[in-house]
Parts: sequence; structure tokens; C-alpha cells
Amino acid sequence: MTAGPGCGQHSRPPPWTWQHGGVTAATDPTLFPQAPQATNFPAAPADADAVLEGLDPEQREVATALHGPVCVLAGAGTGKTRAITHRIAYGVRAGILQPNTVLAVTFTNRAAGEMRGRLRQLGAGGVQARTFHSAALRQLQYFWPKAVGGEVPRLLDRKVQLVAEAGARSGIRLDRTELRDVTSEIEWSKVTQTVPADYPAAVAKTTREAPRDPAEIAQIYRTYEDLKRDRGVIDFEDVLLLTVGVLQERPDIAEQVRAQYQHFVVDEYQDVSPLQQRLLELWLGDRDSLCVVGDASQTIYSFTGATPDHLLNFRTRHPGATVVKLVRDYRSSPQIVHLANGLLAQARGRAAEHRLELISQREAGPEPVHTEYGDEPAEAEGTARRIRDLIASGVPAGEIAVLFRINAQSEVYEQALADAGVPYQLRGAERFFERPEVREAGHKLRAAARFGGNDALLDDAMDLPSEVRAVLSEMGWDDRPPAGSGAVRDRWESLAALVRLAEDFARARSGATLADLVAELDERANAQHAPTVDGVTLASLHAAKGLEWDAVFLVGLTDGMLPITYAKTDEQLEEERRLLYVGITRARRHLSLSWALSRSPGGRAHRSPSRFLKGLRPGSGGAGHRSPGGSGGIERGIGGGGAAGPGEERDTVRRKRRGPIRCRVCGRVLTDGGEMKLMRCEDCPSDLDEGLYERLREWREAQAAALGQPAFCVFTDKTLMAIAEAVPGTEQELASIPGVVRRKLGRFGADVLALCAGEELPGGELATDQVGGDEDATE
Repeated sequence: MTAGPGCGQHSRPPPWTWQHGGVTAATDPTLFPQAPQATNFPAAPADADAVLEGLDPEQREVATALHGPVCVLAGAGTGKTRAITHRIAYGVRAGILQPNTVLAVTFTNRAAGEMRGRLRQLGAGGVQARTFHSAALRQLQYFWPKAVGGEVPRLLDRKVQLVAEAGARSGIRLDRTELRDVTSEIEWSKVTQTVPADYPAAVAKTTREAPRDPAEIAQIYRTYEDLKRDRGVIDFEDVLLLTVGVLQERPDIAEQVRAQYQHFVVDEYQDVSPLQQRLLELWLGDRDSLCVVGDASQTIYSFTGATPDHLLNFRTRHPGATVVKLVRDYRSSPQIVHLANGLLAQARGRAAEHRLELISQREAGPEPVHTEYGDEPAEAEGTARRIRDLIASGVPAGEIAVLFRINAQSEVYEQALADAGVPYQLRGAERFFERPEVREAGHKLRAAARFGGNDALLDDAMDLPSEVRAVLSEMGWDDRPPAGSGAVRDRWESLAALVRLAEDFARARSGATLADLVAELDERANAQHAPTVDGVTLASLHAAKGLEWDAVFLVGLTDGMLPITYAKTDEQLEEERRLLYVGITRARRHLSLSWALSRSPGGRAHRSPSRFLKGLRPGSGGAGHRSPGGSGGIERGIGGGGAAGPGEERDTVRRKRRGPIRCRVCGRVLTDGGEMKLMRCEDCPSDLDEGLYERLREWREAQAAALGQPAFCVFTDKTLMAIAEAVPGTEQELASIPGVVRRKLGRFGADVLALCAGEELPGGELATDQVGGDEDATE
């Protein structure tokens, strides 16, 4: 077994260089307790049968198929987690499976945490549900002293810095983008068990495009491994590689693991890498007590080394396997399922040959909406407007998501939602349990659990949720959300999520105490299994995998973005199609698909809707754009050639009249968002009225404080500068400044024009007085 340049090879290793050598005694054996014999586990068939209630025929087939290899082909929304957790619980309660001999593995901490929670509710709390890396690290830490001696090398938090150093030592300078791409190549190499010397040949055999010369990447990879070994550290992929090495080279340790874990369940099996598959085979040995669950049509991580081949070849490797197909979709409306099926019907390749035709089990809903906009800001504003309408109609903000192809697309939607006063959360940003308010709440809840009997604060609390509310009230929290968005609202949402978690926990566990909840929070924090926050989710399509919402907005659907520009081969294009499929199937009832013909207002309309929508959106039988007069739930967006909806007419007229935005000093056409707001080039002379600018800033601060929003939600700095330079005297002149959208004109226009005229505003008069007036009612 080796680490470093030899990782993935199976020859005998050289002496270890990062610890003192010698084999030491194993650590506490209670980590792997002796499994009881099956005869010692009480059977309760009548109790077990209750677990099967409520399952459909195919789910029940999964739950009762407890012997031999089982392959579950589960389409999106078909209840695969329900099927496999009920399978485990049925086996445990029937006395066929012993809880501590079952290992369920999946790919995210969130999914593992959800699985553990469901198993506890079903009476199978002793079952281990972990990610591949978590299970491997646990075993590596336990067996390292016996296999190698000493402690496991320190795990590297982030490999990017070390890769950068490896590049410098190799005489190769990497910019930020190249550094990220080369790091990804190293990760791909390791999960495909490719050593540095073999990297150039391995890339040549695939359709993978190396971000730099393969020989250079191989050199950086080699130096990176040398640096790791010299410093006594390992990375995320080494956890799997070293565990594989231990199990391959120490049959006695492999047998000890197999004696402990005798039954395996693997979720999201289409995402297994060659290295993870090798680890699974070593866990299994010559046994066949394996259940895998997956959907080849949801393979979207091939760039990380994932491959659906293991799923598609399962019957070949296990000729006697039971194969169950789940196609009853309980998540999405028939209209959404129809669109998803239509998208896959156009797919090509091996994964497409095994696609599942979903059948919706839900009531009919609205047709998916296809909207074309003139430019990206218009698309973001239109999306924010529709989201606000949905929230007003009763759809919770936490049940709405805006999904895009790359994270860089989020900024314009963050601004548009902030402008619309809609709370949002950016998935992939700061982790929930690392937020300051959540940490503080954890400390207070822990203290209350320890000394609650002597705390007058809890005297009037009748149950667990009311105890939590009482504790959080010390942090200034109450049941009423603050107005607007921003940091104040974010803090409130974090604490509200803890209250909702306490309510769910109390319902699931009758008689649960504050101490029980604290233990649950600790477990969730360790697994990064965060509760939901009540705000619109902004996320990339990759980050949305495994999640679902009542309403989903798929934005930026143009050729060049989806499929992404660098998707050249048939395989890459089909993965882009599957990415859109994943996005569509995240929606339960409301689905919106939109695109913009140009990047910025007044820009050339050179973009085309995604080729994947051809034949699916009304009027796209062979045309690149939607023909006028279509129906079937079509919403005409700004610049899309249709009539403006309620509240859109004035914005549409203003955009059509505006045309290209030119620098008012030199006349150059502006494309940068900040310059467009200033209406001049950054380096052109400014005629800023500094006194007016300061008065506008002071006014903005007062408005933001009253609304409970960040200052930029009122107007950005660039917009204030543009106002202070233009000094508009009329509403029409103010409306011509980019950043002054119609809603803001109605809410703040009078104040701004008064300030521009040098007038003093009446003391204490704020634009919040106008909220809820006719202007808002029409939007």
C-alpha cells in the first residue's frame, strides 16, 4: 500500500515516512463490537409487517427482497429513500438483519443524516448510515495503529494551496482558474486510481480535455504527492486509497471488517467512482448481500470520476440479482413529468437506453412556463417578480428555488431578489452550523439543558418547542419575522430553523427533552445535516441534486450555458442534458424555464434558447425562437415578443426606448454593469455632486434601517453615484438611470427628487409609509 505517487498501485510499499513505524496495539475495540448471532435477535414478524404499510407494490418488493444482490432502478421522485430505509427497517424488525451489521452508504452528509433520521423513526436506529469517505475514515482511524503504527496522518483541509506550491516548485505558474482545474484533475486521477506517470496516457484514452499540457499536470501531481508525504498529511481521496490499501494487504483486517458489516446498501450508485467501487468490493468479499439504488439518467458528476457503468453492469456481474424499477413519481405534477420524459426521449447513449419513463402520481398542476427575455437583468427582474407573486399566493419562500448552470450567474438574481424584498439563501455559502447565531444558540440550549431545572426562563414552557423559543428569546428572537431581508432577516431565519427542527423532533420523539435535542443538534453539526432556512434557494444545478421544492425557476437556459460551451463530445452533451433533467425533476408543482437573448440591456440579441428545449417548448418544432401567439402556459418575457403582463408595461416601454447605454462623457457603448449604472466609463471624468451623494447615503442608511435590509437593497453605491452625477429633476429623468427600477421609483422616487432639488425631507418620514400602496398592488 502506498500514498503519494504510488497511490492506486498494489505492490508492497516502502517504509512509511510520516510516522515512527512499528505496529502498535489496536485502539479501543468497542468501535467494532462483536455482532450478536441472529438467534439472539428477537423476531417480530407482525411488527415488521407494519413497516410495509403505505408502500406501493414496487417499493414493497424492494423492502422484502432481503436476500442476494438487489438492484433498484429508481427514477426521480419515486421514493427510493423510503423504499431502502423501509427495507432495512423491515429486515431488522423481522430479525433477518441485525442493526450493527448493516452499513448504508451514500454521497452527501445531508443524505446520510436524513437516512439515519428515517431509520430511527422506523425502529432501526443502530444501523450505520455514512458517506463513503466517512465510513472509510472511521475504519482507517481504527485500524491504522494495527496496520501501520502511530496515528493516522493529518487530513488536509484544502489541497489548492499545496497544489499551487507544487506548481511553483515544478516551475509552472497557474492562474486561479488553472489552479482550480489542475486540482480537479488530481482528484479525478486519484479516484480513477491513476498514478502521476500514467496521467497523460489516461487522459488520451478518454474524452477528457486537460486544462494544461498533460505532462505538466503529471509533474505537478507528482510534486504534490511528494509534498504531502514530506509533511505527513493526506487528502480527501487518500482516505479511500489508504483504506483500500489496508484491506488489500491485510486479509486479517479485511476479515474483521467483513465480520462486522455483513449487509450493504449503496444509494446514488450511478455516482460511484472506480475507487469507491473497489472499496465496496473489498467490504463485500465473496458475499452478495448488497442492495444498490440509482438512476443512470441522473449521472451528472462524471467530471469527478463518477460513472453509471457499475449500475448498468450490475446484472452482468450478478446474474441472479433481483432488479426492481421504481417509476411512480410522487414528487412532480403530470405536466412536469411529461416535460422530463420528453427531454429524456431525445437523449442518446448507453444511459439513455436504460432511461425510466416516469408516471406521475400527483394531481394536475399548471403547465411549465417558458419565458424569453431581452437581457439578463430583465430575466432576473422578471424571475424575482414572479417569485414575489408566488409568495403572495401562499407558496413559502423556502419552497422556491432558482437554479443555474454555474455559480457566477447568481449575482444578478441576488440583486433582483434583494430589490424585490424577497429573502434568499445561497446554497454552498457559509455552513449553517458555523453561523455565529447558530453557535450562540447551541451554547445557550446546552446550558439550558444542563441547568434548566433552576432556570426561571423555562418555568412557563409546556413542551420542547416552547423551551427552545424561551431560550432563543434571550437572543432577541420572537415568532414574528423582521421586515425585508439582509443580515437581520438571515439571523432570524437561522433561529427560526432551529425552532422548526425542535417542533419536528418533538413530533418524531414523544417525550424528547432539551438534552435530547442538543444531542441531535450535535449529531447534525458533525454530519453538516442542516435544517431548512425559510428563504428562496439560489443554487447551481449540481448543488441541487437530491433536493426538491414546490416551485423551481431554471434560468439562463441558452446554448453556450446549457449545454455549457466546453461540452463538445456526445458524452459531454448528454451529461448536460441530464443536468437539465435533474433541474426539471426538482420541481413539485411550479416550473419556469427562461433564457435571455443578450447579456446586457441594449446588447445584440445573438443568443439562442438551449437546444435541449427544441420540440419541448411550444412553437419550437424547428425554429430557434418561439413563434408569437403560443399557448400552453407560456409567459411572454420582456423582449420575448409578447404582450407585457400586469405591471410590466412601463418597464417594457422604457427598455425598448433605451437602446444601448453609452458613456455620457466619451460616447462608448457600455457593457460592464457598474459602468452602466454610472452611465460613464470608470476612468472618464466625474461631475459628482459630493454633497448630494453624502445626503443620499445618509438617507439610504435611514431607509435600510427602517426596512431591516442591507443598504444596497435600497440603492447600490453605483446607483447613488449615478444619481448624484446626473442630479435628475423629473421622475422621467430619474427613471432613465439604470438601477432605478419601477418599484423603487414608486417607493423612493419622491424622496430622491426632493434631495436632488436641495429640499429637506420632513423629519421621520420614510418611504416605508408607501409600502403596500397601489404601486405594489399592481406588481
